[in-house]
Amino acid sequence: MEQNISLSTPLKRITVLDALRGFALLGVILMHMLQHFGIPSLADQIETLRFPALDEAVQWIGYNVIMGRFINIFAFLFGLSFFIQMDRAAKKGIDFRGRFVWRMIILLAMGLISHAFYNVEIISVYAFFGLLMIPLYKAKNWVLLVLFFFFLLGGPRLIQIYKHNQTTKIEMTNQKEDAVEIRETPQIPEYLKNPSFLNSVKYNYQERFTGKLSYQFGLVGRGYITFALFILGLFVGRIRFFEKLAGQKGQNKKLFIGFLLATILVIVLINLLPPLNLRILFRPDGQILSPSIAFAKTLEDLSLVLSSAALTLGFILLYQKEKIGKYLEALSPYGRTGLTNYLMQGVIGCLLFSPWAFGTTFSGWGATALFVLGIMIYIIQGIISKKWLQDYLYGPLEWLWRSLTYLDFQPFRKDKTKH
Repeated sequence: MEQNISLSTPLKRITVLDALRGFALLGVILMHMLQHFGIPSLADQIETLRFPALDEAVQWIGYNVIMGRFINIFAFLFGLSFFIQMDRAAKKGIDFRGRFVWRMIILLAMGLISHAFYNVEIISVYAFFGLLMIPLYKAKNWVLLVLFFFFLLGGPRLIQIYKHNQTTKIEMTNQKEDAVEIRETPQIPEYLKNPSFLNSVKYNYQERFTGKLSYQFGLVGRGYITFALFILGLFVGRIRFFEKLAGQKGQNKKLFIGFLLATILVIVLINLLPPLNLRILFRPDGQILSPSIAFAKTLEDLSLVLSSAALTLGFILLYQKEKIGKYLEALSPYGRTGLTNYLMQGVIGCLLFSPWAFGTTFSGWGATALFVLGIMIYIIQGIISKKWLQDYLYGPLEWLWRSLTYLDFQPFRKDKTKH
């Protein structure tokens, strides 16, 4: 009988998922701090709190340990959460698909609103991919695996590169030999010349939104990796991996070692390749893209996903050790209020780095100072989350999302008379 209990059953709640989500969001805020939340600043910022050697080390950690990896875990958990919701509803005899469509529309609205504050938000993209997950819920496992590897190994990128090269060849043939390329002098954006919240909002929607779409669905194809991880989360949910954690510690160790060795192998392979400028994928206009570019980018994506898997299994193994797990459990409240904390990260980042707010100060800080500040913000959010959940069932935005999903006010405060 116990084998049939759903992962989402309250009595069988697996808190490692909440702690893992909190862990993922720690990496997200630290990387966003190093990237100034994607908010450009004027070149003449006053530099302060700089520690050259330490800053270089922190930057290395950011780009070689954190970037792309923690957000991958966050995406994987989103796909797993999709399975949990659908599975819970199915066990109650409820078809949740229609409600889930509405749930994703609400999430899309939240993401588009948060885009006004910082243009690197990912919630709107998650909402779009969430809709694509619905027809996959009942797909056979082999179909899920085929789709996972298609997106992970750059299938959409190969198609786009082929089309790009064909179009570029035609354009190059039609160009006149004496044609002179006229380059426009870069203009300082209005929101930097005349800093204001309204000008920043205009910039985020008018200029940066198309850039986000290009980054997610263009030749870089970051969004396709995200979708692959959504599918993986659905698959892992199906095989009840997290329900069987306690009895498969040996297997988890083997998986961790396997993912770690695979990550090292792919990184070694990347370093054996001749140096390639992968940033050409951002602006490939007028240039033929070689197969080696596509291959190198696929290896890079693969290394990020494999290292994310190693981080996930490493975290699980530590969580299962009683002496360490009790400390990692402190991340659970942050993860349980993950939507609220993630969107608040963006609002805080907007205030720190926007030129109309405190950007003239914090944009000049070195990597180490920003890293420490990011940890402090995370700790404060974690403390608030823990205290909040002592009195409330959900985070504020989680409650709002839930209430809008069912178009009815959901229980919010805990009934302490039952304790």
